[in-house]
Amino acid sequence: MRAQLARVDAVIVQAVIAGALSFSHLHDVAAAAGQDGWKAWAYPVSVDLLLVAAWRRMRQSQRAGQAAGGPRLWFLVALAASLGANVATAGLLDLDDVPAWLRVMVAGWPAVAFFGGTLLAHAPHTAEEPAASPATDAATAPDGSSSDVEGPDHKVPYSADPEPAPEPSAAPATASAPAPASAPAVALPPALVDRVRALAEEHRSATGRPADPDAVRTRLGLPPSMTASVAAHL
Repeated sequence: MRAQLARVDAVIVQAVIAGALSFSHLHDVAAAAGQDGWKAWAYPVSVDLLLVAAWRRMRQSQRAGQAAGGPRLWFLVALAASLGANVATAGLLDLDDVPAWLRVMVAGWPAVAFFGGTLLAHAPHTAEEPAASPATDAATAPDGSSSDVEGPDHKVPYSADPEPAPEPSAAPATASAPAPASAPAVALPPALVDRVRALAEEHRSATGRPADPDAVRTRLGLPPSMTASVAAHL
């Protein structure tokens, strides 16, 4: 934990130092180009805000799978303005005699920054849609009704109209009750098979006896015609 905090602290200190130096260089270039007073201090803020806004919009577009050409262009424009000011103060330009083209660029920057910021703020973006997972798809019974089973760990609610539980008989329930001849076994979805087996194991652990297929079918809220299919997987 201490090592992680030390790395975070080092990154923050480095970011503050780099930001302060870049801010100062942009101020010096703006002041040398004739933008004195509060205007010289506003230029670094404008450049840094455009840089951060373009970076955030570029990341959002990439995560949403959209083209990020526009935000990337404005990010490069703001980066060029910041980097150019840093290089200009290294002695490549005489800040006491700034060339006319630099004065024109500095004077035109507010309009460029306003245009870029407006495009970034009003660019359409689509919310990310979560990918569908097979475990979360509702299983559909063969008769067309949804069984609302989302996975082995999902708790299946009881049916609104549950079938009455079978009355206890003298003989213990067998592990595989014979299926009626008029109701042949049909294939169940994998998620439903997992749930049937989980309920049977839960009944066996609690009572020490095999689960009754009709009772398991009732707990799952399935129609009576599905008893044979449930028994086939116990």
